[in-house]
Amino acid sequence: MSTIRQRLSGFEFSGLGIPFLVLLIMAMLVVPLHPMLLDVFFTFNILVSVVVIMIAIGTKKPLDFSSFPSVLLFATMLRLALNVASTRVILVNGHEGEHAAGAVIAAFGEFVIAGNYLVGLIIFVILMIINFVVVTKGAGRVSEVNARFTLDAMPGKQMAIDADLNAGSITQEQAKTRRDEIAQEADFFGSMDGASKFVSGDALAGLLILLINVIGGLAIGVGQHGLSFGEAGKLYVLLTIGDGLVAQVPSLFLSLATAIIVTRVTTAETMTEQAMTQLANPTALFIGATIMTILGVVPGMPHLVFLTLALAAAGLGVMLLNQEDVLSKEAEQQAAADDKTDAPKELDWDDVDQVDLIGLEIGYGLIPLVNPETGGQLMPRVKGVRKKLSAELGFLVQTVRIRDALNLDPDVYHIVLNGVVRGRGEIKSGRELAINPGKVYGELEGIPTKEPAFGLEAVWIDPAQRDYARTLGYTVVDPATAIATHLNKVLRDSASELLSHDETQQLLDKLAAKSPKLVEDLVPGKMALGVITRTLQHLLAEGVAIRDMRTIVETLSDVAGKTQDPEQLTAYVRPKLGRMIVQELVDMKDSLPVMTLAPDLEQLLHNVLSNGAPGQSVVIEPGLAESLFAALREAGRTVEDDGNPAVLVVAPSIRPWLSKMVRHRIPEMTVLSYTEIPDDQAVKVIYTVEAQTKS
Repeated sequence: MSTIRQRLSGFEFSGLGIPFLVLLIMAMLVVPLHPMLLDVFFTFNILVSVVVIMIAIGTKKPLDFSSFPSVLLFATMLRLALNVASTRVILVNGHEGEHAAGAVIAAFGEFVIAGNYLVGLIIFVILMIINFVVVTKGAGRVSEVNARFTLDAMPGKQMAIDADLNAGSITQEQAKTRRDEIAQEADFFGSMDGASKFVSGDALAGLLILLINVIGGLAIGVGQHGLSFGEAGKLYVLLTIGDGLVAQVPSLFLSLATAIIVTRVTTAETMTEQAMTQLANPTALFIGATIMTILGVVPGMPHLVFLTLALAAAGLGVMLLNQEDVLSKEAEQQAAADDKTDAPKELDWDDVDQVDLIGLEIGYGLIPLVNPETGGQLMPRVKGVRKKLSAELGFLVQTVRIRDALNLDPDVYHIVLNGVVRGRGEIKSGRELAINPGKVYGELEGIPTKEPAFGLEAVWIDPAQRDYARTLGYTVVDPATAIATHLNKVLRDSASELLSHDETQQLLDKLAAKSPKLVEDLVPGKMALGVITRTLQHLLAEGVAIRDMRTIVETLSDVAGKTQDPEQLTAYVRPKLGRMIVQELVDMKDSLPVMTLAPDLEQLLHNVLSNGAPGQSVVIEPGLAESLFAALREAGRTVEDDGNPAVLVVAPSIRPWLSKMVRHRIPEMTVLSYTEIPDDQAVKVIYTVEAQTKS
């Protein structure tokens, strides 16, 4: 019982309103109603229609009254149910007199049409013409056009939202809200297109119910109750006309509300404010007053009425002119005050824009690659690059801001890091890139180019040539993939620049969730956050992932008392990550093919580095440097031609310096120290590098 009470106490009875209304409408269709109840329901129907039209007038945009189509449906059904209920009462009790169907119908039959059924019939027909031919037909046409134009404009609006999101003008939440509004707008006007048919159908139903009531009433009055044809006509026709007018007045209100909603122009003003602002035109009022004055002095015209209205229009025009003068002076004073306030204003930090860490600028010809509505795949590709790099490097790569740049050629894109262009490429829209991997079996027709990421020979081909190009040995990618590959290359090469203190703190916080004591012992007692950040940057610059933060932090904690130099700390950490470094080069069960330096060359480099002063750059004899790097370049090319990775193993003392020198000259070569190779890793020396050691 307690459970039942809890459920009943938490039940929201407000949700029963619509179901109750549906049951009430169904009941009115089949259950006879007392005339007093008819009066209540007819009055309620008029109240609903008045409230609906007032809300329609006060809305600033159609979506502010998005429930209108459903409200219109229920209001129409309520009115039709009342017509059925009143018809039953009129036909059953109409012989009893004019008040047999209730006071409301009698009042409309007696007061509105003055008891004259012919006048009532004419007024009813006029209302039908106004409602069906003028208001309903026009509103239905506007609804149909709005629905079609709204659906046609959806792709363009979605593109505008994507462009604002990529430019950073709006947030992801704001973009989602705007997309939802566009979808709701399309659904609303589509619903209004159908809802307008309810109104037109209701108008026709009112006319048919009128004819049925008149014919049925005459037949029942004469045939069953013995009334004369004149008496039956007077009673039943007056009751029927009164019933029709009671129903048509709310119907006309709802038709007018429909027309107001669908003809609204979305602004920040209500219809009343909009109309008052735009109709308050002194020039138009003066011209109207002049014409009314001329008509007023024409002999035979009602002079008093025309001249009075002319004077009123002229007075309203003068009042509006004075109001405009006051507003104009206030605006000038405000502008002068603003200028005075703005003049001495100094620059502040709000005037300095922060550059995006990672940006992708595209020419306007490449915008379709970004828009999902036109099949653009660039955004999913970029997201995939971020996800892949984050998993491989060990930290979250920041969001890539994609924006269109009018200063670029239409088919050109720039990859920007910290506001500096780090990569550039050109894309041929509507074509695909066929890349020559080094060995192909034929030529392709197209536009010769260079693959932007690695500089390989490539050809822009027609998509129809894709399968043929692959049979010749080419690697074929679409434009979005070509840009994403280039972005991946640039970000990977610049991984150390993507890591900042914030990312380092995030990594430490994540590790602290599992090993809190380990992090507490290191930061900030033994080592500052900045030292850890620079050490991680050194590892990333040397191509070492920082996924194993536990091992890195343990090592830094152990050696923190020996040094705080990031380069030396990197040298301590690398051997601990040796297995991960080697597994990036070869499979676990394979032997590691390596190159070594000739003993005399390695000893010479060791002596040079040992004699250098700490903290100063090491300079070796130019001839030796030229000979060394030429020999390394040749060795790397030879090893790679044999299908092996270019891995050079040297003594730990010279590895940091040689790795730094080789990194930009021979980027495909990896430099390891002997201590970084695991003890159980099989090694095979396949090349010995020799260079001229004499000056």
